[in-house]
Amino acid sequence: MNLLPLLPVLLPLLCAPLCLLVRGATTVWALTCACTLACFASSLLLAQSLWHDGAALPYALGNWPAPWGIVYHIDALAVLLLLIVTGIAAVTLPYARRSVAQEIQPRDIPLFYALLLICLTGLLGIVSTGDAFNLYVFLELSSLSSYALIGLGQQRRALTAAFQYLVMGTIGATFILIGIGLLYSQTGTLNIADLAGRIAAIPETAYGHRTLITAFAFLTVGISLKLALFPLHLWLPNAYSYAPSVVTVFLAATATKVAVYMLLRVCFSVLGNRFVFEQLTLGKILLLPSLAGIVIASLVAIFQYDIKRMLAYSSVAQIGYMTLGISLNSEAALTASIVHLFNHALMKGALFMVMGAVMYRAGSVYLNDFRGLGQRMPWTMAAFVLGGLSLIGVPGTAGFVSKWLLVQAALQHRWWPVVLVILLGSLLAVIYIWRVVETAYFNPLHEIEHGNAEAPPSLLVPLWLLVGANLYFGFDAAWPLQLAQQAAAVLRGGL
Repeated sequence: MNLLPLLPVLLPLLCAPLCLLVRGATTVWALTCACTLACFASSLLLAQSLWHDGAALPYALGNWPAPWGIVYHIDALAVLLLLIVTGIAAVTLPYARRSVAQEIQPRDIPLFYALLLICLTGLLGIVSTGDAFNLYVFLELSSLSSYALIGLGQQRRALTAAFQYLVMGTIGATFILIGIGLLYSQTGTLNIADLAGRIAAIPETAYGHRTLITAFAFLTVGISLKLALFPLHLWLPNAYSYAPSVVTVFLAATATKVAVYMLLRVCFSVLGNRFVFEQLTLGKILLLPSLAGIVIASLVAIFQYDIKRMLAYSSVAQIGYMTLGISLNSEAALTASIVHLFNHALMKGALFMVMGAVMYRAGSVYLNDFRGLGQRMPWTMAAFVLGGLSLIGVPGTAGFVSKWLLVQAALQHRWWPVVLVILLGSLLAVIYIWRVVETAYFNPLHEIEHGNAEAPPSLLVPLWLLVGANLYFGFDAAWPLQLAQQAAAVLRGGL
């Protein structure tokens, strides 16, 4: 049996305890780097296999066949998320060495890397598994480690942010578990493919149909809490603001994307497109929070002076774009949502890496501390400008591709107000990105502040890899677009 679908999950799970046994911060970091690179390589091999064969890759744990055993199921959507999560991890870990050494107590560094690998295991497990309860287990694995990682931040507020995330995350996870339990009570199975078949066979007039509606409500609200859909986003700004820089980069680029993946899986692969959108009108339910999130979160971002917090509110707005594509319920809109999921990981990963570099040199990411950084940290701030242009959606960047696809999907429905909200979101992004650019390039320096204080190459190289990816996929988005189209077609047709 081909073990390849298991490797991305197995490798970090085995390496995590080794981080606590190995002595020396450099050795632990090297082990974690090697692990993330191996995970990324295995994800690339999975993508190549899927591309070549054109069929989903299954793996039955312990040779127990579905639906009795736990099965991993790697299709186009799963492999795209695997590439996002492992790719971001592989770029973030080389970046982590200096940043972690400055922001984390030396005695906590092995624990930090162990928790990061456990979080990676959970995220990759959610993407890979074909079992509903196994999905919940991996969700808890990633969530618990995330709470601890955020709590390792330098400020005391990091503990408050971690506790707030713990409370909100626990509520969301409880809702998800209740929803899965209700589905099991009606179907007697936890295998996602088997669940889909048995749910489709339940008549609308049957008593169990009410249970399905209740399960849908619990699952939707629980997952919306996890993905920080407006107005269930209150945990996210503090978590991103006070977490260590590396944690913010990793979570901002991966965690909410995996939560969107969960929403797609539950709505399309488990409950089914017809049940969710025709009977329960999920499109109308998601549309208003998505549009409100795009506008309100962008407006709030404009008034932030902590730039990490500003980017956190920007993430809430960008999540609105993703769920907006889901709410439109067409293959074109779903493709746009998946492509934006991919692109947002690149742009927000790069922007939060800039914050980490500024924190490393300036010790703060408040707006006043960006004064003159265009001269003192030219490469870092150039990366911020390019990442900001991608966030805005300027042609030639990755952000433009997905926003243009979303506009086209809205125009297919003749929803002109939705198009205007998408454009308004981009205009508001211009304002809050420009505030930072103006401060960095056009505010005068004191004499004592003159001189180059550029970030070291170990921070700049990973940062510019992500910036380069934003530019490359702005001109050639063929393969993520093709994977997204394939994933959208599979989702709308079932698992």
